[in-house]
Amino acid sequence: MTAATFDVLRAGVPVQAARAAAVLIHGRGATAEGMLALGGAFGAQDVTLVAPQAPAGSWYPHSFLAPLDENEPSLGQALGIVGETVDALARDGLGPERVVLVGFSQGACLALEYAARTARRYGGVAGLSGGLIGPPGTPRDYAGSLDGTPVFLGCSDVDAHIPEVRVRESADVLTALGGNVTTRIYPGMAHTIVDDEIRHVQRILADILPRT
Repeated sequence: MTAATFDVLRAGVPVQAARAAAVLIHGRGATAEGMLALGGAFGAQDVTLVAPQAPAGSWYPHSFLAPLDENEPSLGQALGIVGETVDALARDGLGPERVVLVGFSQGACLALEYAARTARRYGGVAGLSGGLIGPPGTPRDYAGSLDGTPVFLGCSDVDAHIPEVRVRESADVLTALGGNVTTRIYPGMAHTIVDDEIRHVQRILADILPRT
């Protein structure tokens, strides 16, 4: 997972003073700035917000349901960017157990895939309108354990980009990896983020205890 050169935007409290971090991963054609605005809606006063920007405006070129090799090398680079962002927070004193990965759409797919491929105890994972990456039948023989990591998956039942069946399959895989998974399927919802999803992320962030 070699990362390309990338920019990272920050908001919230400085990392040295933060109780936790939210890594905010934008969707296709969106921006890190937009994800920081979403992060502001979480209302956590002692959380640092970190939003990497995809070098070309999207994390990988094709659908998340395409064969994996069709999205390379971009997918590997994108996973590397998430990994470098998490590692940088650890160097600043916020280990993975204090990091919540939050992605929307393509960013949700990336967040979930990264968490599965690097399974360990995270502060939390939230995939908003997303699922694990790869075509139907992709082997899901991930190593490691999420070790009770709270995981939230929210999506519409009629999302044109994210099939409900993939959301539910992803929930099963992440549960098998040891995640404490909550899934919400919203009838008729557009490809967007709703207040109930924000509240779930707020609860995940609130449950991370202060540093001692």
